[in-house]
Amino acid sequence: MKLILTQEVQNLGGPGDVVEVKDGYGRNFLVPQGLALQWTRGGEKQIETIRRARAQRAVKELATAQTLKSSIEGLKVKLTARAGGTGRLFGAVTPSDVVEAISSTGGPDVDKRQVVIAEPIRTLGKHEVSVRLHPEVTAKVSFEVVSG
Repeated sequence: MKLILTQEVQNLGGPGDVVEVKDGYGRNFLVPQGLALQWTRGGEKQIETIRRARAQRAVKELATAQTLKSSIEGLKVKLTARAGGTGRLFGAVTPSDVVEAISSTGGPDVDKRQVVIAEPIRTLGKHEVSVRLHPEVTAKVSFEVVSG
């Protein structure tokens, strides 16, 4: 199935890109979520307008992302989680938990889909995750998981 992406999709492409995906992925996920449009000849005209708008936003977003990066990296974030006597968590720290901890510390609003946790966090202590603010800007957030 040939689609035109309207938003950034991880491991697939950015707005205005024409991609070939499996029918089920396109029909059941990308199109209903508004992430892509069905490719047509008339849709090719839309590609150019999407790419122009994307190029104009990219300059503004890059500057904004760099200021957000400096404000996020300067935060002292503490995340409370339930843990056993050995320091092992009941469950794991999720991107939603990280976003909530950042905003409760006074940091900027971040989307949970931007948070990248390399390995599951299942212990108390200091940890670090990445926040993709822009394709060219990634902030490292250090936080401490404490028992609560």
